[in-house]
Amino acid sequence: MRGARVALAATLTVLLVSPAPAVRAAAPAPGLDEVLALLAARRSSHVSFTEVHEMAMLTRPLQSSGELVYEAPDHLEKRTLKPKPETLLLAHGELSATRGKRTYVLRLEDQPQLVPFVESIRATLAGDRAALERFFTTEFTGDVARWTLTLVPRDATVAQRVAQIRITGERDAIHTVEIRQTDQDRTLMTIGPEVPP
Repeated sequence: MRGARVALAATLTVLLVSPAPAVRAAAPAPGLDEVLALLAARRSSHVSFTEVHEMAMLTRPLQSSGELVYEAPDHLEKRTLKPKPETLLLAHGELSATRGKRTYVLRLEDQPQLVPFVESIRATLAGDRAALERFFTTEFTGDVARWTLTLVPRDATVAQRVAQIRITGERDAIHTVEIRQTDQDRTLMTIGPEVPP
């Protein structure tokens, strides 16, 4: 199940029980609101992905690949096909992981430390700036044609493990999601083209 936890943290990724700190209104970043509006307008997608986990304890990176399915506002499914089939599904506030004949189900309200990982992807796909800024300080660079969104956890406990989440894209398409941990471990997901129907 460790592999599933690492994949989960990386995709949804690698909130705490106490409420998130109050967020001051940030000055609009040029292009950020436009990109989020484009992402919000895209109500579903089905794309391929490849993922590389670099961990200090391993002599070589772990690699996986599969498909991602998103349906607004909160259905996100990661179907790993290689090296071993595994499915992670986020829907209606629950996260389930299926490997072989075993399925584990977690309610996000019972696992608040996972919420920032989930929101980094869900809120970006949904174009939900308020949710992003509730859990992260945000830095937007570039423009609509090519952009980078860097997220730094607001919660001190989460920040002890995760240094930043960096998302790159063009217009309404996300190309990469990179999670850098404070221990120098790194996960990079590269999102490929649409999967044919």
